[in-house]
Amino acid sequence: MIRLGLRLTLSGGREAAARLAVIVAAVALGVGLLLSILAAINATATQNSRNAWLNTGSGTRTSSQSAAKADTDPLWWLLRADHFDGKTIGRVDVAATGPNSPVPRGLSRLPGPGEFYASPALDKLLHSAPAAELADRYPGNQVGTVGNAGLPGPDSLVIVVGHRPDQLAKQHDATQVTTITTAPPSSCNGTNCTVRAGIDSRGIKLILSVAGTALIFPVLILIGTATRLATARREQRFAAMRLVGATPRQISMLSAVESTLAALVGTAVGFGLFYLFRTQLALVNLTSTPYFVGDLTLRTGDILLVSVAVPVGAAIAARIALRRVQVSPLGVTRRVTPRPPRVYRVIPLAVGIAELSYTIGRVPRSTNGQIWVFVPGILLVLTGLVIAGPWLTMVGARLLARQTSRPALLVAGRRLADDPKAGFRAVSGLVLALCVTSAAVGIIGSLNAERSIPQASRTVAGALDANYTEGFNSTTGRQNGGVPPLSKAALGNLNSVPGVKGVLMIHSNPLGTTDPAYHGPQGTGTPPVAGLASCTELAKMPAHSACASGAQAASVTQNYGSFGTYYWMHWPTAWPAADISAQRLARLSVQEIVVATNGSTSAIERARTILANTYPDRDVPWTVREDHAQSGAQLAGYQQLANVVILVSFPIAGCSLAVSVAGGLRERKRPFSLLRLTGTQLGVLRRVVLLESAVPLLVVAVVAIGMGFLAAQLFVQAQFRYSIQAPGIQYYAIVLAGLVASLGVIASTMPLLRRITGPETARNE
Repeated sequence: MIRLGLRLTLSGGREAAARLAVIVAAVALGVGLLLSILAAINATATQNSRNAWLNTGSGTRTSSQSAAKADTDPLWWLLRADHFDGKTIGRVDVAATGPNSPVPRGLSRLPGPGEFYASPALDKLLHSAPAAELADRYPGNQVGTVGNAGLPGPDSLVIVVGHRPDQLAKQHDATQVTTITTAPPSSCNGTNCTVRAGIDSRGIKLILSVAGTALIFPVLILIGTATRLATARREQRFAAMRLVGATPRQISMLSAVESTLAALVGTAVGFGLFYLFRTQLALVNLTSTPYFVGDLTLRTGDILLVSVAVPVGAAIAARIALRRVQVSPLGVTRRVTPRPPRVYRVIPLAVGIAELSYTIGRVPRSTNGQIWVFVPGILLVLTGLVIAGPWLTMVGARLLARQTSRPALLVAGRRLADDPKAGFRAVSGLVLALCVTSAAVGIIGSLNAERSIPQASRTVAGALDANYTEGFNSTTGRQNGGVPPLSKAALGNLNSVPGVKGVLMIHSNPLGTTDPAYHGPQGTGTPPVAGLASCTELAKMPAHSACASGAQAASVTQNYGSFGTYYWMHWPTAWPAADISAQRLARLSVQEIVVATNGSTSAIERARTILANTYPDRDVPWTVREDHAQSGAQLAGYQQLANVVILVSFPIAGCSLAVSVAGGLRERKRPFSLLRLTGTQLGVLRRVVLLESAVPLLVVAVVAIGMGFLAAQLFVQAQFRYSIQAPGIQYYAIVLAGLVASLGVIASTMPLLRRITGPETARNE
């Protein structure tokens, strides 16, 4: 029977070849997507491991430290975040105390005093940007490049600068280490979080699981639709074989061979597609830096899982699809009107919504716990939509048939009401794509709205903010630390940079006046102490620069540079006057320096270089826009992932619709031919075919969009305590384009209707 099955599959004529090609293409697409998701998860873990050395000295987890040798010489270590044109540069200052100091990955040796290693991307940037904007921050000679083993991605900007031990030991936050971290810690703190280019592996696991679930569903529908191509003719053929003596087991073997062969070929092609497009896949920026191509690998378990599960699943699907022939050889000819779907089909959808609602206020702390909570809920919503679709289609079709007397609407409505499962099956992929798109837009749009810079504060987004404090004392309400005021030469250099509009120094406050922007609850602790600023300097700031009339100095809020750029922060109408003379104010230490610029890259980077060289042992300043971009880096990856989901799910759903409509036309060519012979115009038949797909698509699409936004609301409310925002014009454009493209796909099959419904079809059938 296996040989006969192979012969029927490979030598069954054009129809069998076309069915085989469509099934192979569908399976290959699904396997390629599945392998890409698995490889992306593996690549993220590899990327984080390669980035682990930047966490050296953080001491977050002892198990991540390799054992130090007995003769190891300590290494002075200082990690800081530098910036250039919105990009983060990981700067590591090191000083070896002996020849046996540990060497980080990617370096052949430690740089000596006056030497540095730069990553290839930073090396290119150092030679292309003006020296005053970047290269002047790193005095000394470049002695080599950091190898790939020490870089998160090919575009990572990393520099390792060498010093003398006595020189680096004086800088605050410098620490001695005897080992280089080799495993990524479970959490990060301080500069480690800022410099780390990789994404949180726990977060990527959660998001990729949800996105993978959303992507696989349309692919499964496409595979199912392709498997059911020419089902009626295959059922008739197998039923005829039963009549001449074939057993149900032999029929099962034939159908299994046919489907398994297609699945095997499709799986092999899917592996080929994955390796063919692996280079392009590595460029997808999911973790704020692209992958190296070598990171996208598959584990043995992944390969075995996909290689075995897909063909076995196809064989099971074939057995289920031809189950009527298994019952009786007359099962096909005795076909009766299927039972109408019942209202209980909406129960799984309601259970999915209820499960997501239950998570509000009960989200587990662990990532695995969150996966086990959210993924089943999303699966239930998508599965429930597929199960409830036929019932919704039947309701819409009956309403349509009851309200019209037009021939096309009447025929389409009654055919849909007679077999709503078949009608919904054709558009189920698009309905799911609409649900997934709505959920993705709702989640990402809400996160963007909550975390972006408010419109009123965008005038200060290009200001350079240097904060030189070293923590906050909750007992006194004062910020610790500070630096000497800018010298006249440094102040002059800053003001002479083209594009710099003003320089504001915020001094420590011996008066002890309270932060005027503080609105915390009374009696719950010591209120923060304000900083002091010159009203002359404040007047040059682009926003929120009002001083009390006649005042020379004012009490301003702590963290002036970034204050007001979040929705929950509100500026006072004017800063209250501070009772201090200008001479005394100028002698006080400085906690923060804000440089107002015109937002140009040249002005920002030149001012940043001057501040970095003026205070070389302090963190490099950054702009408010960079601060928000850093906190939203993970969100940008999610946005990229949502775009991938939308761009992939719609074309797959369109392919599923085209295959389903074309297959449905070939299945019904005899009744359509008879209708044409009895005088029905071809235009009426075209409208019938169009309405049979458009009615369930439009009816269920409304429900799918609503369920997508509802699921998004429940997810962001449970996970982040946000509310979803109204989608932008881009969402409406995507939905409209998807619906128009769907109608275009259906219309593209109309020429097939004329060819297959001619008089010769009725004679030959």
